[in-house]
Amino acid sequence: MEASDVSRLFLVRHGQSVWNLQNRFTGWVDVSLSPQGVIEAQQAAAWLIDEAFDVAFTSTLLRAQDSLYEILRRNRHCAQYARVHEQNSEWYEHFTPAEGDVNELKIFVSDKLNERYYGDLQGLNKDWARQHYGAEQVHLWRRSYDIPPPNGESLQMTAARTLPYYRERIVPHLQNGESVLVSAHGNSLRSIIMHIEQMTPQQIIDYEMATGAPHLYTFDDDLRLIEKRIYSDFGKER
Repeated sequence: MEASDVSRLFLVRHGQSVWNLQNRFTGWVDVSLSPQGVIEAQQAAAWLIDEAFDVAFTSTLLRAQDSLYEILRRNRHCAQYARVHEQNSEWYEHFTPAEGDVNELKIFVSDKLNERYYGDLQGLNKDWARQHYGAEQVHLWRRSYDIPPPNGESLQMTAARTLPYYRERIVPHLQNGESVLVSAHGNSLRSIIMHIEQMTPQQIIDYEMATGAPHLYTFDDDLRLIEKRIYSDFGKER
C-alpha cells in the first residue's frame, strides 16, 4: 500500500462474554460471547463498517476472535481474510499466492494479546471471592497495578508480554501509515493504552474500557498521537 501521512489504530475490547454476564473471573478460560456480547460486537461493526483496515490482530481466545469476525464480515472493504497463527507462522506462505490474494486481510493471532491470567480466581464468582478472600484483598488483586492474584498475573505482568508484542509486531504497520485493527481484552488493551497515552499506574487502574466500544488512535508519521476517539453507546464519537 502507499504510505500515508497518518496511521490509525483501532482497539476493540470483545463484546460481553458469558462469564462477564455471570460476574465470574475469566482470564484465559475460552468462553463464548453472550447474546448481548454478539449485539455489542455487531454495534462495533456498524461503527467501523466503512473503515479500510490493512491488517488485524487478535488473541487466541474465541471471544476476541468472534468479535473481530463480526466486525470484518460486515465491513465494506474486507472481501476476504486469512488467519496467521504467530506460533506456527513459518508454514503460512509456503504457496504461490493467487491473484485474488492481493487484497486479503491478514489476521495475526497471538497469545501475547490474551487477557490477564487470573490464576486461582479463574471461574470464581466475584461476589463469592469477596466473601471468601475479603473485599479489600479482591479489590487489590483486581485494581492494583503490580499485585497479582494467587498464581496469576498483575497488570504489570500482562504489560510485560503485550508491550513487546505491540512494539515488534504492531508498531511497524503504524510506521508504514497503515490502519490497524486489534480485537482483544480489557487488560491486554489497557496495558497498550497506558503506553500510548503515557498514563501512570494509578491512571490506568482507574481506566474503564467498555465492551464493544472501539477506541481510535490517530498518529502522525513520527508516531506522535494526534487524536483519540471513543465510539460511545450513543452512536457518536466522543
